Amino acid sequence: MSLFTVVALLLIGALVPLMTERFGRAINTLSTMIAPAIGFVYVCSLIDNVIAGERIVEYLEWIPAAGLTLSMHLDGLALMFALLILGIGLLIILYANYYLSDKEATGRFYGYLILFMTAMLSIVLSNNVLQMWMAWEVTSISSFLLISYWGHKSESRKGARMALTITGAGGLALLAGLLLIGQVVGSYELSVILASGDLLTSHALYPVILILVLLGAFTKSAQFPFHFWLPHAMAAPTPVSAYLHSATMVKAGIFLMARFYPVLAGTDMWFLIVTSAGLITLLLGAYVALFKHDLKGLLAYSTISHLGLITLLLGLDTRLAAVAALFHIMNHAVFKASLFMAAGIIDHESGTRDMRKLNGLWRFMPYTATLAMVAAASMAGVPLFNGFLSKEMFLAETLHQHAFGFLSWMIPVLATLAGIFSVAYSMRFIHDVFFNGDPIDLPKTPHEPPRFMKLPIEILVILCIAVGIFPALMVGDFLAAAATSVLRVEELPYYSLLVDMQKMLLVDISDHKL
Repeated sequence: MSLFTVVALLLIGALVPLMTERFGRAINTLSTMIAPAIGFVYVCSLIDNVIAGERIVEYLEWIPAAGLTLSMHLDGLALMFALLILGIGLLIILYANYYLSDKEATGRFYGYLILFMTAMLSIVLSNNVLQMWMAWEVTSISSFLLISYWGHKSESRKGARMALTITGAGGLALLAGLLLIGQVVGSYELSVILASGDLLTSHALYPVILILVLLGAFTKSAQFPFHFWLPHAMAAPTPVSAYLHSATMVKAGIFLMARFYPVLAGTDMWFLIVTSAGLITLLLGAYVALFKHDLKGLLAYSTISHLGLITLLLGLDTRLAAVAALFHIMNHAVFKASLFMAAGIIDHESGTRDMRKLNGLWRFMPYTATLAMVAAASMAGVPLFNGFLSKEMFLAETLHQHAFGFLSWMIPVLATLAGIFSVAYSMRFIHDVFFNGDPIDLPKTPHEPPRFMKLPIEILVILCIAVGIFPALMVGDFLAAAATSVLRVEELPYYSLLVDMQKMLLVDISDHKL
């Protein structure tokens, strides 16, 4: 088996749901999970190799006469994203089995979902930037199909068109940037490009290349001023929101910035553009989330805010800031996917997402409420949950920059303000939905969902707790491998950081390298 086989298997797997739909929902769901499950197991089998520092590269001749070759690679950064894409994708398929009504065409839905999964996996595994771009565009098309799945709703059609327009335009800018990179470096192979950092940053076309690549990243990851498409995409079914708009698609832009970090970062222009966009997005998303009454609307703007946080960290351009960004990518995918799925359960079992009506649900669905509250606590950065660790690293790194001169104090102050907003909207989510009196005119009496509909949330919530208490044991090696890929250094500067975390948490993790 190979990386090409995994991608090909997933691509074929997109047809399986259409062929098995006639055999009933259970067989349809199980058959859909086969391809991603095989891919997940195969990627897991390579974990030890990648953590040991091996970079797995594969080549496949496509059109030899034209000199066109397909290439795949798996390093620490690709490994981290591949596990998120395949692992959370499997949980989403199981969740969707119970979320979608009996009247809805699950075969078509699963087919679109696996197509998106294939494209997303191809982005992170591609060793050729043009190959990466083609997969990038397939994510835009498949996300359009998923967002517009409920095509009878005007808001679904509008949200899908808006997402496709913004991300598609960003994709064209990205293509131009990648073509220029290939012309400057003389190759479209990622391995060659990543070894040409000095050549790119010193070239006269560097400012143009940087802006074009960042346009692709910012539009896909909903950074200001392109953030407005993401809330409209919430018209999609909740499994789509949980997968595309928290764990994977919106992380594609973040992945792009992390992938090209070694060759595009390190300049004042990078710092100014990326830090400014990230800081504005962080604050704007957190502030607007405070006033949203729709559950998914609140989660959408909180997602925008957290994406801004990760972008800001990458813009700060210090080694530990990049490590914190990678750590928060993992943490955010886990707690936000679980929160979206919890919101879907609430909507599914009560008939509404309006927080002005959803009061006192603790009495009706205490188990779901507990899961949602743990995930919300992680989002807020409460100690002993995974979100706390990466947020602490984030706040610490905002103190260690001076590029804005005498105005540098604004970054930690505004970052702290955004952190306060994060706690506020997380508390509002918990208070207004699960407490705050009695429900008001709900379409139906709420109750706990089917047993296995809660299982994906349970797994993710357990990860929130386990990573929060045992960070080095749970994700230390993965984070080290990903950081090595992004920073391209042999020695990672983690020991002083671990001492600080040990003092804060009283957890002995000094023997581990994060």
